[in-house]
Amino acid sequence: MRAAPADRDARTPVGSSAATTRFAPYLDITQGKPTLAEVARTTGQRSFTLAFVIATGNRCTPSWGGVFPLNDQRILQEVRSLRALGGDVAVSSGGADGPYLERVCGSAGSLAAAYGKALDAVGSNQLDVDIESDVPVERLNRAVAGLQRDGGTAVRYTVRVTDSEAGIEPVAVEALRSAADHGVDVTVNPMVMNFPFTADWGEAMVGAARATHRQMKSVWPDRSDAELYRMLGVTAMIGRNDSGMTTTLRNARTLLRFVRSRHLGYVGFWSVGRDNGDCPRTRRATDGCSGIAQSRYEFTRLFRA
Repeated sequence: MRAAPADRDARTPVGSSAATTRFAPYLDITQGKPTLAEVARTTGQRSFTLAFVIATGNRCTPSWGGVFPLNDQRILQEVRSLRALGGDVAVSSGGADGPYLERVCGSAGSLAAAYGKALDAVGSNQLDVDIESDVPVERLNRAVAGLQRDGGTAVRYTVRVTDSEAGIEPVAVEALRSAADHGVDVTVNPMVMNFPFTADWGEAMVGAARATHRQMKSVWPDRSDAELYRMLGVTAMIGRNDSGMTTTLRNARTLLRFVRSRHLGYVGFWSVGRDNGDCPRTRRATDGCSGIAQSRYEFTRLFRA
């Protein structure tokens, strides 16, 4: 049985008009550092999204990164230490590489069970589904609908952006239409990273969020602009992105002004383990540092504020 989240924002679905903007940056829990408690003690940030739960050996068996079992004691101790500080976690499924549970699990029931095992392992009722390739959207949404019906699970769909004018990819829009058909309450979380742009990168990220909002209007035409913004999130990639652009602190401030002005339901970034100035002169994106000059956890503090 999934435990109730520890704070008010976590208990309130992030798409709800009653919730304040929720900030829960991603942390690759397979890396081992920084620890959740270290970041919480240093910055005051106590909500995180743990990445990634995927299929183990192309079987419908969830594990952290396909390597660590769900009951890995180091990971569970990190979560316990964070909870002792008043923190909470969401669980993210998928990521860039897979193998995806959404494809490997052969039915909605088995997929829902896999999600449930991952959530129960860390006592969470918040699921982030990171969709970076084609997935069987009907299976996905039947599984998620069951989780919400039986346990009230809060759900985000984290999806790729085509560009700042087109918004999110067609497969993502298909997943949202299916979600609407199945009555799934979902926060739409475009990854405002790694897409073509021609002007200021901060404005390009904002443009992608605006375009996603327009796409959501076509999926949920009866909802107001304000309601749709409450269902909208954004996730940036801090520092150097994989495709050559760089999210500077100035760009992040531009994005956050938009988040505040439209009262978005969620904001995040990839990833806490990169939020340092350990490799300020690198020319490519790396897992362990942002690639730009910054103080340690400077983006975390900026987003948290």
